[in-house]
Amino acid sequence: MANGNSVRMVIGASPSLAYQAAGRRQTSVLKRRLAVRLRQGQVWSQNLLLPQRPSRATHGSESSTTGHDMTKPNILILMVDQLTGTLFADGPAAFLHTPNLRKLAAKSVRFGNAYTASPLCAPARAAFMSGALPRRTRVYDNAAEFASDIPTYAHHLRRAGYQTALSGKMHFVGPDQLHGFEQRLTTDIYPADFGWTPDYRKPGERIDWWYHNLGSVTGAGVAEITNQLEYDDDVAHQAVQKIYDLSRGLDPRPWSLTVSFTHPHDPFVARRKYWDLYEGAPELQPPAPLAYEDMDPHSKRLMDACDWRGMAVTDDHIRRARQGYFANISYVDDKIGEVLAALAASRQEAIIVFVSDHGEMLGRKGLWFKMNFFEGAARVPLMIAASGLTAGLIETPVSTIDLTPTLCDLAGISMEEVMPWTDGESLVPLAKGQARSTPVAMEYAAEGSITPMVALRQGAWKYIHCLADPDQLFDLANDPEEEVNLATNPRAAEILAHFQALANERWDLQAYDNEVRQSQARRWVVYEALRNGNYYPWDYQPLRAASERYMRNHMDLNILEESKRFPRGE
Repeated sequence: MANGNSVRMVIGASPSLAYQAAGRRQTSVLKRRLAVRLRQGQVWSQNLLLPQRPSRATHGSESSTTGHDMTKPNILILMVDQLTGTLFADGPAAFLHTPNLRKLAAKSVRFGNAYTASPLCAPARAAFMSGALPRRTRVYDNAAEFASDIPTYAHHLRRAGYQTALSGKMHFVGPDQLHGFEQRLTTDIYPADFGWTPDYRKPGERIDWWYHNLGSVTGAGVAEITNQLEYDDDVAHQAVQKIYDLSRGLDPRPWSLTVSFTHPHDPFVARRKYWDLYEGAPELQPPAPLAYEDMDPHSKRLMDACDWRGMAVTDDHIRRARQGYFANISYVDDKIGEVLAALAASRQEAIIVFVSDHGEMLGRKGLWFKMNFFEGAARVPLMIAASGLTAGLIETPVSTIDLTPTLCDLAGISMEEVMPWTDGESLVPLAKGQARSTPVAMEYAAEGSITPMVALRQGAWKYIHCLADPDQLFDLANDPEEEVNLATNPRAAEILAHFQALANERWDLQAYDNEVRQSQARRWVVYEALRNGNYYPWDYQPLRAASERYMRNHMDLNILEESKRFPRGE
């Protein structure tokens, strides 16, 4: 059972007769209070039987318990999966059919060189939520547990008086499936156990039942429903319902809602209405090919992990895969439009953040999916629309680990207690014109690798380092496709030495390797043990108290109808 579920089950369970009697007495009192507050334009708790318990402390910022604290902004985080930032150099690329994201971009600070902390779902998301790199979170791969003692932005906001909710994917692994969220509106799309653990003890091994393969490329096409479409349809629906519920004002706290979609992550299968938007588009043409024998060692390992020899990929396959990918960007834009339309219709205001966990190679350099530090996989879109921040383009390199300090900064919350163990920094000073020179750090220690890899982006340069491979150094200003490795060029020796010194100061890669191997070995033992006998998965089960929905006999119908209506009196 996931953390939080047992509590929710108690709340949603049928009460005893004694509890019912007590509940009726308490409800009678609350009805009278609610009626007064409704007449005064105020509200009480969302659950008439369970009024909110005030927080013990405000921890650095004032917290209101008797009305919405107008000094605290609401926060709406819109997250997508595997959307490459190379298509969002300054908002959506011109050829993309994304009216909602284009409108959002026009009022946002747009970070044109934003990078993931790790080019894989679970490590990227744990880093995004905590502001810490994977070595610190110990979420090395898609089956590594995200420890409950690591504060996330949901913890920081909730501690300061926010209500926090998640609709959609966050790929938490382990028994804690909340990580600071007070409410999850959906389950996750991927498993929460240790079953997807890589194994550095077996380099070159391909785990067929869960590793990526190129079937997502050769199988690209049209469908009206898929596993992923079913999921994201529900994510949007639950988010819209939540936004309308928040507008009723039945909980006086400011809110933070994270809406996280799985698209445009492969498979590259899209609904016909979106597929047809890109029919014949020039952008469908395959990127310049790169032969396997000309790839760097890690790229070769990724190709082997994707079983490239087992499937023949043609130019037509590539065009269709790219069409499906672009189509699903338009699909998720529609879903984001539904969420933003509900926000506008309910007359609520919020800071809006748009971000992806990592990117997608889309055939560049002969590669697909992510799991590397090249621009297609490592760069992500990042836009922030907030009062006090002037819309415009910022080209300074930044990271998704900067978002947790940024959200706390915008909400007036101090992270001083945990900043020594936080790798990110607030983007607010940069957005307000201050210079920033901190290099962007990235880490990867999952499938396709045989030992941890790291990267640094500073200025126009990107440096990639791995104990198993030769260094790579790219001048992105003059070589945006990363075709020329300058690490062996004498003219770049000084730049290379600079980055090598930065990397050696930041990382002990041999120690990092030992930590990853220890984690993997432990998880293989635990997973194989838990799959013997009765199996109790950690997958999150959303629980909704049916006795607290719509009309029930412990409620007053007149008060209920008035409290659930917004706007009132029109």
